[in-house]
Amino acid sequence: MVAAFLQAPRATADLPAKRPYKPNGEIMNRKTSVFLAAVLALPMTMSAQGVGPGGGGGRGPGRATEAPKPTPRLADGTVDLGGKGVWAPRWVLDWADQKYVEKKLDIPFTASGKKLYDERIATKSKDDPEGYCLPAGIPRYAGTPYPFQFIQLPDRVVILHEGASHTYRVVLLTDKHSEDPDPGWLGESIGHYDGKDTLVIDTIAFNGRTWLDYVGHPGSDKLHVVERISRPSLQTLRYEATIEDPTNYTKPWTTSFLVRWEPGWEIKEYVCLENNKDLLHLDTKEPR
Repeated sequence: MVAAFLQAPRATADLPAKRPYKPNGEIMNRKTSVFLAAVLALPMTMSAQGVGPGGGGGRGPGRATEAPKPTPRLADGTVDLGGKGVWAPRWVLDWADQKYVEKKLDIPFTASGKKLYDERIATKSKDDPEGYCLPAGIPRYAGTPYPFQFIQLPDRVVILHEGASHTYRVVLLTDKHSEDPDPGWLGESIGHYDGKDTLVIDTIAFNGRTWLDYVGHPGSDKLHVVERISRPSLQTLRYEATIEDPTNYTKPWTTSFLVRWEPGWEIKEYVCLENNKDLLHLDTKEPR
């Protein structure tokens, strides 16, 4: 599956590219996940990248040498994060590992946060909520290997995600959170543009059940995430997330990576629960 994903043909000028077939909800077992992690870390994936370290892997010949094209703009000059295509991220297994992100991080755990993280490492991420078809949460959605799109409207930005429960996210363009927001998997997001180049999203009110990444960096109901999203060229998105969670971390920390643009692609239907074999494999019905 990985080989197919990395080597899929590029889109033609007129037709959406055909992407590798993935049976809906065909969740890989944890041994396979470990193997895929090793494959994704191979130098060949880095050499194929057309957007540099921490970015999406190239899929077509010549991708690495493609010259950057100008950043598209909306009518008022604001960065256009959309277009006829999708953003296709690589699988970020660990927001602190330079195999996947722009720089290696030393995560400032609290004692309880480190204990929880170590437990998840010891059990090989067996209780990962995403393996149970639950929403990936934030910032994890940006680092799952499924395409996403932005729809920019005057009063909001809508983000459509193909994978991890086929979810949409609404970011209201306002400067104030609700007085008593309902906790959820995606929290409550508000946003604004920093000048004309960067969308800034501020999210609170998480339910405390999501993992920040596959390896298990924890997030509690005190999690606060600030994302900065820019498009330095037509082909490249830069995604940055600052994590603040006093339950699990002694101070805020920031991670970032680059995502490639796939012209001509569209988001496909993906139903995680359909044909999900992983629950039987893990001999459990719900994450602990």
